[in-house]
Amino acid sequence: MTRLSVNINKVALIRNARGGNIPDLIQIARDCERFGAHGITVHPRPDERHVRYSDVYELKQVVTTEFNIEGNPTDRFIKLVLEVKPDQVTLVPDAPDALTSNAGWDTIKHCDFLTDIICEFKRNGIRTSVFTDPLPAIIEGAAKTGTDRVELYTEAFANGYHENKSKSIKNYLEAALIAREANIGLNAGHDLNLDNLRYFKQTIPNLLEVSIGHALISDALYFGLENTIQLYLRLLKD
Repeated sequence: MTRLSVNINKVALIRNARGGNIPDLIQIARDCERFGAHGITVHPRPDERHVRYSDVYELKQVVTTEFNIEGNPTDRFIKLVLEVKPDQVTLVPDAPDALTSNAGWDTIKHCDFLTDIICEFKRNGIRTSVFTDPLPAIIEGAAKTGTDRVELYTEAFANGYHENKSKSIKNYLEAALIAREANIGLNAGHDLNLDNLRYFKQTIPNLLEVSIGHALISDALYFGLENTIQLYLRLLKD
C-alpha cells in the first residue's frame, strides 16, 4: 500500500502558541507511529514558527518508522539534515515568509544547484525527494538531478477536485507516468484529505508515499488521532 507519513508541523504550531510543551510534539510522533502511520514528516522553517530545529534532533532519537525532513536547502537546513541523517529529505523551494509551500522547483533552472545538494545527501545515505509541480519538463528535469523521488505538489488537484476530478488529476497522471519512465519514485502531498485521497491513490500509479499534515491534524480534532490515522490508512490500501 501507499505509505502514510504524518506531518506534525501543526501540532508544533499549537504548542508554540502558548509556550510550554502542550501538546507534546515528541509524544504525538510516538502516538502517530503507534496508531499505524508509516512515517513522520517535519518542515522546520527559518523562523521556527512551528517545528523547531531542536525538535528535529529530539525526534531523530524517538522516530522508529521513516523520518522525513522537508525544507528549503539553505546552509542551516543542509547542516541539520547532514547531522540528523533522516531516512528522507524533501527539498522544497519555499520562501522564508511563505505561509505554506506554494510552488515546486523549476528543476531546469536550478538543475546544477539541486544536483550538487542531492549528491551530498545521497553520499551520506539519505534518500532524496524534490517537490515539484506536475509538469512533464519539470519531472524530466528532476530526473537529471539524480534525485531518488519527486513529491508532486497536489494543491491544484485538490482545488479542482469537486468541479472536475478527472480534469484536475490529468497532469498528475501524466507526471506519474513520466516519473515511472525515468525510474524515479513518486510521493505526493499538499491538501490531500479524507475527501480526495482515495481517488488520487486509485488513479495515480506507483504512488509510494503521501505526506499529510494540515488536514489530518484538523480531522483529529473531530475524530481523535488514532481513528483519523486509521481512516487515512484505509483510503491508501491497494
